[in-house]
Amino acid sequence: MADEEEYGAVDPDLAERIRAIDEDAAAARATALRAGLEEYDLDEEDRALLESAGEDTDGITYLPALPVLAIVGRPNVGKSALVNRILGRREAVVEDVPGVTRDRVSYRAEWNDRRFTLVDTGGWEPDAKGIDASVAAQAEVAVDLADAVLFVVDVNVGATSTDERVVRMLRQSGRPVILVANKVDDVRQEADAAALWNLGLDQPWPVSALHGRGVADLLDHVLTILPEVSAVAKEEVGGPRRVALLGRPNVGKSSLLNKAAGEERVVVNELAGTTRDPVDEQIELAGKVWRFVDTAGIRRRVHLQQGADFYASLRTSAALEKAEVAVVLLDVTQPISEQDVRIIDLVLESGRALVLAFNKWDMLDDDRRRYLEREVEQDLAHVAWAPRVNISARTGRHLEKLVPALETALASWDTRIPTGKFNALLAELTAEHPHPVRGGKQPRILFGTQASTRPPTFVLFTTGFLDPGYRRFITRRLREIYGFEGTPINVNMRVRERRQRK
Repeated sequence: MADEEEYGAVDPDLAERIRAIDEDAAAARATALRAGLEEYDLDEEDRALLESAGEDTDGITYLPALPVLAIVGRPNVGKSALVNRILGRREAVVEDVPGVTRDRVSYRAEWNDRRFTLVDTGGWEPDAKGIDASVAAQAEVAVDLADAVLFVVDVNVGATSTDERVVRMLRQSGRPVILVANKVDDVRQEADAAALWNLGLDQPWPVSALHGRGVADLLDHVLTILPEVSAVAKEEVGGPRRVALLGRPNVGKSSLLNKAAGEERVVVNELAGTTRDPVDEQIELAGKVWRFVDTAGIRRRVHLQQGADFYASLRTSAALEKAEVAVVLLDVTQPISEQDVRIIDLVLESGRALVLAFNKWDMLDDDRRRYLEREVEQDLAHVAWAPRVNISARTGRHLEKLVPALETALASWDTRIPTGKFNALLAELTAEHPHPVRGGKQPRILFGTQASTRPPTFVLFTTGFLDPGYRRFITRRLREIYGFEGTPINVNMRVRERRQRK
């Protein structure tokens, strides 16, 4: 590597020397270096950074299960539009074609200081085939796992035979049902809403999801139906461990979530791009609770996508920002592509911990295995620190190996190095491999501190600009000594000049 050629190989005993350094002595030396910074021009941000270097704390808290409100109906009646209206933001993917929503997707909603879980579902149709049958099955599961149901009907079309079949399904569930007459945009259409009394579900509530008309009255009524604590939902886990599943379309993300959950939680189909909304599920693996988030496959070029695929990509990026660790799935039966590398780089840019899951391992032959190892060495060299797991999402093979890989990556993501030890390491490195002289000057590192974790971020106070190669050199030594397996590392610098004497 270029850094090795320029700065040479590090002393193999360096790690032992760093570990053997007395922590009290290292802390005292770091305090002296910190005091020496007062001779340099420091701004308010510098001082805040130096004073806030403390341990990050985090933990898991258990919260009461929020009541669950499911929204069901046949395709294209405006269910997702109503979800967005209730949430007050464009969260669910909406397009003027039927069948955009496919999975049951949960959102956190609030009305009049009452919080509840809102579940959007795909269109329910009787005798559906193929992917539509899976979508309908997910809608039925959503009803079974809800405390109350909003049944949405399009007043412009009126009650159809499909709506009547939905009513029979809802009656069999035994759940409280609120009939919503959608697309009532003005007073003249309220007579059409009154015709829905014939469905036998009590009063129809006329609303316009598009314009918001009548939605407030509907929600006031919903709160009289919903219990304070859900009778069907699981106890919620707040805090960490959110795992985002990323990858190209059709790489096996939904199959992995279903296998980990032990149920058909999301729709799986050979059609690429089946998942459009991020679907999260609380899962227990190896005795620990995780929240897995299945995301839409990231296609080659987001800016060239249209409609549902474009918004699905935006939702995937938002889901990654809320996650703590990303599992990037790679299809071992196909060559590692530029698209795979771009997805990994997206994780690095977000600063999330990273695990590489090589899926469909049960379909790998010896010839492809040789090419795969070469591709990993060439295309994934920049993430050689990420844990690798060989799995089969379809059969569940080696799925249990995901847990130690996730724990390792998250532990590294949370790691903090004492300031004394970090400055001792910097002193050893700069003594053995000083920064090259550039333009007649040799930059010096005055002091270093770890500004934050998640991901580990280090700040170096220097007298001049450090070459990118020298910063990579420091990063590599940090990995060699402290591990940091599964997490990106940021090494930033602040060039400061000595204060002028008056």
